[in-house]
Amino acid sequence: MQSYTDAHADDAVSTALLAELRSHIPADRVLTNGPQYTQAVALFNAAVDIRPSVIVRCATTADVQAGVRASRHHGVPLSVRGGGHDFWGRAFRPGGLVLDLTDMREVQIDIHHRFATVGGGALSSDVVSAAERVGLTAVTGTAGAVGMVGLTLGGGYGPLIGQFGLAADNLLSADVVLADGSRVNTDAENHPDLFWALRGGGGNFGVVTSARIRLHPVPTVVSGTILYPVAQSAGVLAGLGEILQGCPDELTVDVGFLPGPDGEPTVYVAPTWSGDLEVGNAENGPVRTLAGLGTPVLTEVGPVARSAALAATDAMFPPGRMGAIRTRTVQSVSGSIATVLDRAAQEFTSPFSAIVWHPFHGAATRPPIGSTAFGRREPHLMVELISMWEGSDGKGNAGGGDGKSPHLRWLEELHAALEPFSLPGGYVNFLGPETPDQVADSYGPNTERLLAVNLRSTRTSSSPPHRSLSGPPTPVPNLCEAQPTSLLQPPEASLPAKPPHRLPHPGPAPPTPALRGEQGRDGHSHHCYGGTAAASPRSQPGLTPPPTASASPGSSPSPLTRGTTGRVRRRTPPSYPRVVRVRSLTQIIEARR
Repeated sequence: MQSYTDAHADDAVSTALLAELRSHIPADRVLTNGPQYTQAVALFNAAVDIRPSVIVRCATTADVQAGVRASRHHGVPLSVRGGGHDFWGRAFRPGGLVLDLTDMREVQIDIHHRFATVGGGALSSDVVSAAERVGLTAVTGTAGAVGMVGLTLGGGYGPLIGQFGLAADNLLSADVVLADGSRVNTDAENHPDLFWALRGGGGNFGVVTSARIRLHPVPTVVSGTILYPVAQSAGVLAGLGEILQGCPDELTVDVGFLPGPDGEPTVYVAPTWSGDLEVGNAENGPVRTLAGLGTPVLTEVGPVARSAALAATDAMFPPGRMGAIRTRTVQSVSGSIATVLDRAAQEFTSPFSAIVWHPFHGAATRPPIGSTAFGRREPHLMVELISMWEGSDGKGNAGGGDGKSPHLRWLEELHAALEPFSLPGGYVNFLGPETPDQVADSYGPNTERLLAVNLRSTRTSSSPPHRSLSGPPTPVPNLCEAQPTSLLQPPEASLPAKPPHRLPHPGPAPPTPALRGEQGRDGHSHHCYGGTAAASPRSQPGLTPPPTASASPGSSPSPLTRGTTGRVRRRTPPSYPRVVRVRSLTQIIEARR
């Protein structure tokens, strides 16, 4: 059997491989060069420069099956492209075969039963737009350009998390092509272990060609953007910290730092209210109250279709720039953590970078830790560290960190500075090969079961079990995202590199195409052993690790307290000097272009 490895990336694609593919798939969908190939290798992150040998533009599940079998037969590294939003470009392998699902974007809505059946290449915006037309919506991340399946497989943090949980919690069933090319439908009753693993375990178990997801009657939310000058960050973050501790499920508030139109950093507050619109849009309601934590330079909030909210994030982070991402998980942003983030914001090396943290609260915290593969269920904040730049001033590649780029240096230094205050693990969709320690801890007490399911899902009826699947730790990007990527041999950053010794060794097996890809990204996951989530503090000059408790005794009450009517009481904000206001969010978006 011919052996195809990354070292053969520049070799000619085997005639036999192409002949087999084209015997099952129309020749114009099997790409090795030309304009269509060039278009197909373009990804969200322009820093990625990987050239696969052949791209199969799949239109049906049968195409996916043919591609999997051909890669196995010829020993070609296999990967999967969904939304193409993964920062590491794991949709591609050098010299490999790509199953490109971007033509499988169909979305079918069952209004009566409130679910959507989505193709493996459907974007979050595809699903939300289709559901919105019939008064429904799906649980997604914050960006519309992220692949829906990849987001879901990795967990899927998002603005509806408090009311409806993770995207993974809303997965009802999936059609999956396994490592031997067979197709299975999995749900709570059929192949339940595989269904369990797909909900937060990432793209490590097969290629998801179709998924059925639960929908909710919330096509319109009260949402928007509030920006404060960075000089007010201490007071604003303190007030927000109190709010996030006690806010109702209907309110999810993403917070962070963004460069403003003038280049100066701002405190970014992005609330989403998914409850009663009258309550959410009231002057003293839960959303507008957040504009009273200081003197904002921009307050642009109100009822908005979810599709418009997703489009606004896409406009702020358009494709074609270079970038890298890291993540940390913390209990709160206060004290030393707030100091670290504030300092990093004032040292942004690019007007396109960002620091954003997403709350994990409400409905997402209620399922038992073992009910899905998602590795953390206690309240926390997932911190997203994004470095984006234009041109070739960033010398490192996607996910690099060789010290040659000031943008990567800023990112790596911030990521390291947060380590002493962070919980173990991280959001798997935002983890890459640079952070193996975080990857190893991300699945928590679910790791051994995931490894066992992985072993079974790569076993065929005629051969010993394969080595582990190949997929990212699960990316499926949020702002970065990806698609069902997984099947055969998880990449270095996928499941922990050292499986527990008690698991049986897979034994010899025929060469398995190492499948990588994006299926599984934009969600988020982590772990907590033995009931304690506090990380061991490490000494750092001038910084004090936070207490392990989520709130210190005697802390002041939350500025937002939900009463019997669902309304929110507003605390008196501190006074600040008058500041120049930003006219609209469009001004921010234009400044980032």
